[in-house]
Amino acid sequence: MSTDLKKINKLKKNSRRIENGNDQKFVERLIKISRVSKVTKGGKKLSFRAIVVIGDENGQVGVGVAKADDVVNAFKKAKMDGRKNLIKIPITKSLSIPHRVNGTFGACDIIMRPSIEGSGVIAGGAIRTVLEVAGIKNVIAKQLGSDNLLNNARAAICALENLTTKSQVAKKRDLNLN
Repeated sequence: MSTDLKKINKLKKNSRRIENGNDQKFVERLIKISRVSKVTKGGKKLSFRAIVVIGDENGQVGVGVAKADDVVNAFKKAKMDGRKNLIKIPITKSLSIPHRVNGTFGACDIIMRPSIEGSGVIAGGAIRTVLEVAGIKNVIAKQLGSDNLLNNARAAICALENLTTKSQVAKKRDLNLN
């Protein structure tokens, strides 16, 4: 009888591992590591801040930020924060965005436009990283205002959140697509 229970427990353990193993493979890209210091009564306390973009290159992307006493822990914490903030975005057959969109975060403004197939990602800085990790291959983006990497990445996420498909608009307006 105890051997049967051991087999059942073994199957349960393996099924949990398989569930975790089915998790999508995410790509992590580090945007910036900066050394920050906090002035305390006893002196300066140094720590590191990591900004990470995480995505599956198939329409899911998120930006994570975290601080820790060393670089490795800051990167891990930022990765976990990015997983918590994942968003799903629509991508066209030509691996572009469906329509023109604007995004704003803080003093950063971003304009994104779909582009023809084969043009590549025409964007700078953190926006390029966010778009590549999201799986968008053909897009034109322009950043206006501040050149802060974190705010630009978050503005790109805001812009990508505003994307809609024809079917979503039709459903919202109670129309039939025939």
